[in-house]
Amino acid sequence: MEKEYLDWKDNPTMRAWHPDRLNARSKYTISETNNDLNKPWQFEEDGLTVTRTSPWSPPGCHPVGCTLKCYTDKNGRLVKVEGDENNPVTQGRLCARCITLKDYIYNPSRILHPMKRDPKERGNADAWEQISWDEAFDIIKREYDRITAQYGRESIVCFVGTGREGGTMAPFGSRMLCTPNFCYTQSGYACYVPRMAASSYLLGVAYPEIDYAGGLPGRYDDPEYEIPECVVVWGKDPLPSNPDGLFGHALIDLMRRGTRLIVVDPRNNWLSTRADYALKLRPGTDGALAMAWLNVIISEDLYDHEFVEYWCYGFDELAERVSEMTPDKAAEITGVPAQMIVESARMYAEATPASISWGLALDQKANGMQVGHCLIALMAICGNIDVPGGIRIGDKTMGLNEAGFGFEEGLGKDLVQKMIGANEYPAYCGLILNSHCDLTLRAMETGDPYPIKMGFYGGNNLLSCTSAEPQRWMKAINDTMEFVIAFDTFMTPSAQATCDIFLPLAAAAEREGVVQTHYGSSPVTMGFMNEVLRHGEGMSDMELCFNLGKVLNPHLWEQYDEVRDFIEHLRLGKKYRYEDIRKEVVLQRYVGYRKYETGLLRRDGKPGFNTSTGRVELWSYAFHQFGDQPLPYYEEPQYSPVSTPELLEKYPFVLTTGARTYAFFHSENRQIPYCRELNPDPLLEINPDDAKAAKVADGQWVKVSNQFGEALLKAKVSQIVKPGVVHAQHGWWFPEQDGNTPNLYGTFRSNINNLVPNFHFGKMGFGAPFKCLLCNVEPVSENYDTDMELVWDKFGKLV
Repeated sequence: MEKEYLDWKDNPTMRAWHPDRLNARSKYTISETNNDLNKPWQFEEDGLTVTRTSPWSPPGCHPVGCTLKCYTDKNGRLVKVEGDENNPVTQGRLCARCITLKDYIYNPSRILHPMKRDPKERGNADAWEQISWDEAFDIIKREYDRITAQYGRESIVCFVGTGREGGTMAPFGSRMLCTPNFCYTQSGYACYVPRMAASSYLLGVAYPEIDYAGGLPGRYDDPEYEIPECVVVWGKDPLPSNPDGLFGHALIDLMRRGTRLIVVDPRNNWLSTRADYALKLRPGTDGALAMAWLNVIISEDLYDHEFVEYWCYGFDELAERVSEMTPDKAAEITGVPAQMIVESARMYAEATPASISWGLALDQKANGMQVGHCLIALMAICGNIDVPGGIRIGDKTMGLNEAGFGFEEGLGKDLVQKMIGANEYPAYCGLILNSHCDLTLRAMETGDPYPIKMGFYGGNNLLSCTSAEPQRWMKAINDTMEFVIAFDTFMTPSAQATCDIFLPLAAAAEREGVVQTHYGSSPVTMGFMNEVLRHGEGMSDMELCFNLGKVLNPHLWEQYDEVRDFIEHLRLGKKYRYEDIRKEVVLQRYVGYRKYETGLLRRDGKPGFNTSTGRVELWSYAFHQFGDQPLPYYEEPQYSPVSTPELLEKYPFVLTTGARTYAFFHSENRQIPYCRELNPDPLLEINPDDAKAAKVADGQWVKVSNQFGEALLKAKVSQIVKPGVVHAQHGWWFPEQDGNTPNLYGTFRSNINNLVPNFHFGKMGFGAPFKCLLCNVEPVSENYDTDMELVWDKFGKLV
């Protein structure tokens, strides 16, 4: 008996699951007779209730949309979590973070109720007092009204993070707090957004990623799909990170079907050891390598002439620019042999189709926008954009979540124009409707352009994870903000150090909602979160926006009677009832191919790309308008063996940071025993030759330092990194340690962001050198940090 599906005829982005389409391909039809697939959203098994749910981030992850089977006993207590084989993409595969969800939910250190503390007691872990939600909202309302009456709503900053439903606080919080200042506190927004911005300005779509058949009912065997002959993994480690909506293990699926790999990374990883070419470049030199690839492909006439002629703008100018970057010159800059540069470029260009999966490493340098420019040019001139097995892009209806929802309505035009950084960096602020990170820090420190008096943490542990010079951020918040709210699942060092109200956040199994992969910009699936249980009083992101919004600005929420109305309006377009659609748990989203030929990319319905020229802009009018060069160019990192050779005697190593691990997502999961067992200490990877020269033994604690700060990490001596380069893990804090100031769970002890400066971003406001600095590495004695005050004195110096 065939499964009954909801009717998606009027929604072209969901036609992959329409029964007419399935019936036309009977071999892909899901049948109720299959015991492994097509389970209902909730069923009984061996005396347990099994609830299927498809969260965006369970409990800390990128937007992959994995589907879980959560088993609860008769008392409603979660017993175990398994992967859901019904998910057409993940097919039951889960990471350690999902599997340990039970330990996350019932962890004894989790915050389950609202709490308050006198602002004078910030940093005092013993000063918290449990309160009700009503009292919490009363306090927030009182302080909100007082501060906005005195300083204006622009005096509020919402510190946003990855979140649990797709960065919810940024778009929806605009109606809740009515401030123009939503701020991701990583200098230059050096995470995803530089790539998204480059794509938006050059392609007219929010974000392209490799096509791994996620939206097709037949997946890799679907008649519409072609297995890519080559995938380039550039500055990305997809297996542990599953980044930006890409299900990392899809690459393994493709490799089994014949796809060959090129990996560009200064570190070896599982994929690079199986790649045809592993290009271990010096961190921060990606632009030189990408320009050299373009040089080879154009000079050897390996590009797609038809696509270039009809769909690209500025090809001749691009060809002239990249002619300057020969393979020999790039080899000298990057450390990658010239012949390997030539051969790998040919391999990519000659593959049909081919794809590029580009990662965070491109964002984390001041020159990152130009690297993105080069990679988009590579995708375009080789004819791999919006073709099966090439680069997947969304249509004109898809963007970075609902970034504009309620923004101007909640603020008014005058307040929108007060966004910090909007005048100085319109390419940054105008695109993502976020205040500029570095300028927000400056505003807190100086009161320019106006004072900042209230803060809200929406899924952002900024002191441990995202912020460069974290103690500088802590000082700015505590010196200037009169009232600060935290919204999280655990007490973080950031909340402990700077907050006055703590609101408990619901975990993945404790919420309802609708989520999309790839932040909604090029979605593969739409997932539906089904509430499995309630442990404590936590609210979801949507619930808090709705409930607190009703208290602070009720006139903006009158159209919604309950939070489900809000969810249905924003994520389902009022066309479907959540109660009905939740039963599907996960839906593939069919996007189609070659949309530029049929007008599906442009608002005016004309063929072409949604840019000023209607083409992929290899010569960018947008970049030119924003004061940057319209063609890509290479720029050395601000601190490198080439740009600052005078520093090499003191800081001989190139420092890169932040590669993902299987155990953690940024600063999360450090208190989960199984995850911590996988990665118990903060690690610094160092090449054996470098370790010998520095007199560092494997497993020894070392001090990593530069002109901006220092951190203590444990050495991992390994061939993973190339000689002259060290890699440091990020996001470290120690929940088992004392939470009081000054220790704050040891968050500054091993915080590699101590070594990263603010205000080193690119010309359009994007990017920061988290992955291309200089440092020194030296062994320390076992009792080096016994006297924490001495260590704190050193860390406390602000450069």
